[in-house]
Amino acid sequence: MLRRRPRRRKRKRIKRARKLRPLQFKKRLFFHIPFSRIRDYISYINERQPDLEIYFDADALDELEGTTADVFLRDFSYSPNLTVHGPFMDLSPGAVDPLIRDVTLKRFFQVLDLSGKLRAEVVVFHSGFEKWKYDHAVDVWLNGSLKTWGPVLERAGEYCIRIAIENIFEDNPSNLKALVEAVNSPDFGLCFDTGHFNIFSSVSLREWIELVGEHIIELHVHDNDGTRDYHCAPGTGTFDFASLFGLLETFNRTDIVYTVEAHSLEEVERAADYMNAAW
Repeated sequence: MLRRRPRRRKRKRIKRARKLRPLQFKKRLFFHIPFSRIRDYISYINERQPDLEIYFDADALDELEGTTADVFLRDFSYSPNLTVHGPFMDLSPGAVDPLIRDVTLKRFFQVLDLSGKLRAEVVVFHSGFEKWKYDHAVDVWLNGSLKTWGPVLERAGEYCIRIAIENIFEDNPSNLKALVEAVNSPDFGLCFDTGHFNIFSSVSLREWIELVGEHIIELHVHDNDGTRDYHCAPGTGTFDFASLFGLLETFNRTDIVYTVEAHSLEEVERAADYMNAAW
């Protein structure tokens, strides 16, 4: 009597997570991440190996004060190029009150010293200008600002760091132009934030870029629908990136730092695809 062959059990196929390749771009592209979130995404970061803009808030600065760059970078499996976003909550670089400026300077010096250890290329700071707060008196804000940015630029020079001032609530760039021209340094310029422009600007993109395009050191690239700062991937909102890139080409600039500010991994991947297609 013939014996039946035992049935072979079908092996369950184990779905393996697709290994991501390092990101590659035609131009240098950085991705923004808060220091506090790096360990949450370290596996993804080490797979994709992006250049990074790291945001340090007050808690991060106090936690890292006195540490070495080796301690901070030990979780990375590669050596990213770095830029830094400075703290901004409760700070006011154009403050009228000298005690507020003192606190602001202390935090700015902290982040610059840390950025020097990390060999960051650029540090981004917010302008701190709000027209309603200053009753449209740009000269009052500018006077306080110059008392802040002079010492900041001097400290940044010790580390060969460029300073970029970001538009936040500005509805036109006239105050930023006045600031850059008053400081008058090749290492002091602007960070053009596309999302903030899309929400607050009262002038056209062409007018804004023609006025201050020559001073742009960095771009913050993200999108929204013009109602709220959603930090979506470029191309998913209403900002005209094609026109921006075209306008910037007229300045023949090769030193602008492009930085994606997306708030989820999905938006990061969409942004990466968009920027590669745009370039």
